[in-house]
Amino acid sequence: MGTLHDLTGEKSVGVIRNDEASGITEIAKPVGVVGAVVPSTNPGATPANIAMMALKGRNAIIIAPSPKGLSTSNLLLTYIHEELEKLGAPLDLVQVLPAPVNKAKTIELMKQVDFLTVTGSRNNVRLGQTSGTPNICVSEGNVVSIVDASADIQSAARKIFLSKIFDNATSCSNDNSVVIEAAVYDEMMHALQKQGGYLCNQIEKEQLQDALWMNGKRNPETVAKDPAVIAEAASLQNPQAEKASFFMVEETGVGEQYPFSGEKLAVVLTIYKAKDFNDAIQITKGILSYHGRGHSCGLHTSTEKHIEQIGLEMDVCRLLINQVQVAGNGGSFDNGLNFTLSMGGGTWAGNNTCDNLSYKHFLNITKVARLIPEVVPPEEELWGSYWKKYGRH
Repeated sequence: MGTLHDLTGEKSVGVIRNDEASGITEIAKPVGVVGAVVPSTNPGATPANIAMMALKGRNAIIIAPSPKGLSTSNLLLTYIHEELEKLGAPLDLVQVLPAPVNKAKTIELMKQVDFLTVTGSRNNVRLGQTSGTPNICVSEGNVVSIVDASADIQSAARKIFLSKIFDNATSCSNDNSVVIEAAVYDEMMHALQKQGGYLCNQIEKEQLQDALWMNGKRNPETVAKDPAVIAEAASLQNPQAEKASFFMVEETGVGEQYPFSGEKLAVVLTIYKAKDFNDAIQITKGILSYHGRGHSCGLHTSTEKHIEQIGLEMDVCRLLINQVQVAGNGGSFDNGLNFTLSMGGGTWAGNNTCDNLSYKHFLNITKVARLIPEVVPPEEELWGSYWKKYGRH
């Protein structure tokens, strides 16, 4: 609904802008055949959104799902073709790579399309960006939210809970870690437990780690699973664990030796205690430097100067204040971000864009420039302040 709302009434065909003052007329044209590589964790909504955006600019699109997501993407395709048929439009405007879907076929698609977008793992994004095809590729996330001493604790706990459990934590925008100021740490932990969070002790944390990672790699058998499945896989015998909505582990370190500091794709929330707000920022920077730099973070606060400080200091393209991160990163009816399921992380993430992917990325623009009355700026306007300070030579 949000993506459709963003598209409705927007010009994307022919003359889309005419500025008489500058003499510039903008004419929108298709980029051509779009290749869209989509993640296994979101094989339905992500290609649906990208297809809407691509079609808005009169492009064709070929979706490349992961092998695990092929059946879902094919089901989506049947729905799309039903609608195209009603309109009398060519069904081949939207296609899905035929089975068997594999890495070689996806790489070949990357090379042959006119324009490419890749949403997903670091490896897939790297392949897209080195394919030689013009592209907008966006990386994975690892959202960190800070809760400072001035936050509305109950509201923050509720929003973090909603963000953590959405779609069993398969989104790049689910909260993965929370950094809490020491002054409200106990209160916040209690509030998170009231929301259904189960705090693992040290032994249970080790059991959970063994269930989530095997030989240093994420165990696919515990990705996107219900809490009860994870509790069983980790042999968490406590009845409260078996009934939990999500799990919490306390952590102090960051990096490969501390796998809970990265993106987990599981209903597991990593908790850090910060001495104060400055310490919270440093901890968050460390987490994002390890995994997720550029994507996003959140802040729960009622202190305006903290919003300004984190905005200036944090290397992220999205900073959400007092919001459900997973619901707001990709646009929301109560914030000003455009709706999408593909979010750029800027140069921090090795991406070409900081933006939320939109239909505008699927347009070529011809700028027609007409002559206008010449306006040459006087030298004083350009160098006056410099001359005043350093003298004119």
